Amino acid sequence: MRVVIQRVLEASVSISGTVTASIGPGLLVLLGICNEDGSDDIDWLVRKIAALRVFDDAEGVMNRSVVDVGGDVLVVSQFTLMASTKKGNRPAYIRAARPEVAIPLYEQFCASLSEALGKPVPTGTFGADMQVALVNDGPVTICIDTKNKE
Repeated sequence: MRVVIQRVLEASVSISGTVTASIGPGLLVLLGICNEDGSDDIDWLVRKIAALRVFDDAEGVMNRSVVDVGGDVLVVSQFTLMASTKKGNRPAYIRAARPEVAIPLYEQFCASLSEALGKPVPTGTFGADMQVALVNDGPVTICIDTKNKE
């Protein structure tokens, strides 16, 4: 799994001009799922996101997690995160999991993250043409790949 995490003041997802999900201060998580992903990737990534210290403490140091600050998390599926640009100029998406594999993992990820946060996790709609709006805070943007744990 590959994610781009952005600390936001607010974020929303719209489909066909209608806002379908939105959050206030917290994290926007763009989630890409590959063919090799499974429950171990979900467990590791959920723990990492819930504990990621990217919010300021009283001294202005990024030392607090989304759980610590009571922030929200919006999850949006994004198969293009699995793009390969190794050859040519057209990205290849061969590593992106097909919907029959990706949808159950996406749903499991969202449910596990909701449990870890102790609150519902708003989401985009898997496979839909979505417009994502956000006000990046900082900006703080973190990329994590479960196959390359750095």
